Amino acid sequence: TIKDNSFANLNRVFVISSADMVNWTDHGAIPVAGANGANGGRGIAKWAGASWAPSAAVKKINGKDKFFLYFANSGGGIGVLTADSPIGPWTDPIGKALVTPSTPGMSGVVWLFDPAVFVDDDGTGYLYAGGGVPGGSNPTQGQWANPKTARVLKLGADMTSVASSASTIDAPFMFEDSGMHKYNGTYYYSYCINFGGSHPADKPPGEIGYMTSSSPMGPFTYKGHFLKNPGAFFGGGGNNHHAVFNFKNEWYVVYHTQTVSSALYGSGKGYRSPHINKLVHNADGSLREVAANYEGVKQLSNLNPYQRVEAETFAWNGRILTEASSAPGGPVNNQHVTNIQNGDWVALGNVDFGSNGARTFKANVASTVGGKIEVRLDSANGRLVGTLNVPSTGGTQNWREIETAINGASGVHNVFFVLP
Repeated sequence: TIKDNSFANLNRVFVISSADMVNWTDHGAIPVAGANGANGGRGIAKWAGASWAPSAAVKKINGKDKFFLYFANSGGGIGVLTADSPIGPWTDPIGKALVTPSTPGMSGVVWLFDPAVFVDDDGTGYLYAGGGVPGGSNPTQGQWANPKTARVLKLGADMTSVASSASTIDAPFMFEDSGMHKYNGTYYYSYCINFGGSHPADKPPGEIGYMTSSSPMGPFTYKGHFLKNPGAFFGGGGNNHHAVFNFKNEWYVVYHTQTVSSALYGSGKGYRSPHINKLVHNADGSLREVAANYEGVKQLSNLNPYQRVEAETFAWNGRILTEASSAPGGPVNNQHVTNIQNGDWVALGNVDFGSNGARTFKANVASTVGGKIEVRLDSANGRLVGTLNVPSTGGTQNWREIETAINGASGVHNVFFVLP
């Protein structure tokens, strides 16, 4: 079965990281919203009841990297948290919303949410937000076509203050989901096109459109669209949220769709899973249409198995869950794999054992009943190269390091840890 879902669940932000874009580490959730005892009383922003549509940035301040997490308090304002690391710990630096409907220039914004933050080459920060269509339950064609509900404003040097009035971005058929990136000196503002009224062919409903400018504050000129609604690729439809970013000189777009819950249970119920694909800028600066798929992107580098790899780092998995862990030696907000049933597995992509190959496998385990971990190559039914016998350790947080021999693991393989 699957629990019913609602926007009330959007009061924390989950964090995952990757060095190669295929193997991802689960860092758990940031308990952002703290109003009315949210997040079990651990919520960081005590004034906020929600943390929708987050956006993150890093900026060097006083010689050190500082990380910023912007979020929407439902549709009524934008907040910000800060940290010295992208995995926390996070704090609320101002104790209130950064942007509200009373912020100069925000008048006329129907939904003050969906922040996108951008730090320019000179270190100046900009915040993009807004959405919705004026006219209540019966907008005119003109209101559908030119809602004028997107905004941009300049941030202070500290990234936690506002340094300008908000300027209107006249994004045609604007709905929600602001995005910003810079390529070859041109600023790309992107957003989800709304679903109502009569649309011309170059502004299709529910797709991600984009505009360009020579300035991060605009004015922006509409250029086209580059990502269809996820329903066009995966069925189910729904809204269309995205983010564009550059990592190791490659451009990517990440977006969400209800593929996992739909595959497992036949109904998405609003549970959104992230997908990622390459984004291509054509020679003329236009954006190539993205072909969304299940495959995702290529792995940028092989994984080194001779350094510690977290159990919650994987490229693929079969039915496992993760939760907060007290196991020693892990990162901040350490997690572990749990809820293990017979036949479950986790897998790592392109593990490079080298020509000499691996000789041993170690795992930090905690168990009340014991079991086995099979190490297999290339599939969950692939060649068995080792079996770790896990004893009962006397409790689910009583951790022991167990070791077993490995034979026949050399070269580069996908590695599956199967729990028979």
